[in-house]
Amino acid sequence: MRLQLANPSSHPRVATLPFSTALDDWDLPGMHGVPGLHRHVVRLIELGDISYVIKELPDDLARREYRLLRALAEDGLPTAEVVAVVTGKPDGADGMLVTRHLDYALPYRSLLSGRGLTVPNLGERLLDALVGLLVRLHLAGFYWGDCSLSNTLFRRDAGALSAYVIDVETGERFEQLSDGQRRLDLQIATENVAGGLLDLQAGGRLVADIDPWGVSMAIEDRYAQLWAELTTPDEFDPNEVFRLEQRLERLHELGFDVEEMEIVSDGDGQQMRFVPRVVEHGYHAERLRALTGLVAGENQARRLLNDIRGFGAEMQDRTGTQLPENMAAVRWLDQRFEPIVHAIPPEMLSKLEAAEIYHQLLEHRWFLSEEARVDIPLEKALDSYVSDVLAGAPDEQVSLSETTAEIPIISMEPAWSDDAGDAAGPTD
Repeated sequence: MRLQLANPSSHPRVATLPFSTALDDWDLPGMHGVPGLHRHVVRLIELGDISYVIKELPDDLARREYRLLRALAEDGLPTAEVVAVVTGKPDGADGMLVTRHLDYALPYRSLLSGRGLTVPNLGERLLDALVGLLVRLHLAGFYWGDCSLSNTLFRRDAGALSAYVIDVETGERFEQLSDGQRRLDLQIATENVAGGLLDLQAGGRLVADIDPWGVSMAIEDRYAQLWAELTTPDEFDPNEVFRLEQRLERLHELGFDVEEMEIVSDGDGQQMRFVPRVVEHGYHAERLRALTGLVAGENQARRLLNDIRGFGAEMQDRTGTQLPENMAAVRWLDQRFEPIVHAIPPEMLSKLEAAEIYHQLLEHRWFLSEEARVDIPLEKALDSYVSDVLAGAPDEQVSLSETTAEIPIISMEPAWSDDAGDAAGPTD
């Protein structure tokens, strides 16, 4: 038997697990089942303050998924951290894959059943998150092959959702995807999402305002819009430099940065062609991390950066001096963010990420101010938020409850057709 650890100094206790025994036979403290429908045996185990997900599957699939998840993580793509792979067990027994549990992430069955704190326009948010994830993977040359709600986890992100790929058994990495590969991945995604939503609806567990067919059939159009915004060249006159600035601003609003851009002029200099070289998503998150050291989702980061700017403006009004952004950010962290987080009762602090709690507090204060028609201090809004909102919310750091019935999932096989062109076939 071979155990391969990706980062042994960070996860030393993983090596003590009884990998030589079938996962179904494990009986250890801190072990739980994992909600949802799974092709393989899956368990969650808590070791100290870290939780891990262990999946039992054939050696070739375990090695493949270990390799792909590491490659995706190294490129900064949203996925679970892979920790270990076990292969070569006696008598040809299945191997195992170990990943670190993605804290504060929810499976779609919990999220779409209306569990806990609500997300506005949930169907739209879900669609945006899944399409954004698929576009990011495709830009990196990753063919998923089984994009579905079951293979995705979702995190709350300042009123929106962020999606993370957690199952890549059927995926493969290429230098660049062809149009046929992208079309096929989209077709599979549309069918799988429809199946997952119809499954919930059949069990009476889908929130009422989500139309399974409406959401699934909108995937291709939403994908095409985002893909075009990120990749399509733009033509403009030399005196229309503002259009270049507008395009860059739109890319930043979507959370993408541009590592370089190619501007090509025609022969007589009358027309310019802008070709964006988009790099990884996370423009605002990286800016927040550089200023404060805080790690947050893209939308959370955008909201916190806005609050930092507002805090800086307040300081300028009081002192008459405009602070540089980095100094305003340090003082905001010391005088506003950290005191708010420390004021949350310890037993409630793990319910949501700190950045999400702060965002929701800002939202709560806005509603209170609107209702009172006067600005409510953040400290006063905190008391109301804790008692009226956070106290009744479930703990989302590790989601172990399954709120939907285990009914057979609707099977919708991918339609392989000749017009898929040069699409990738099954990789396993």
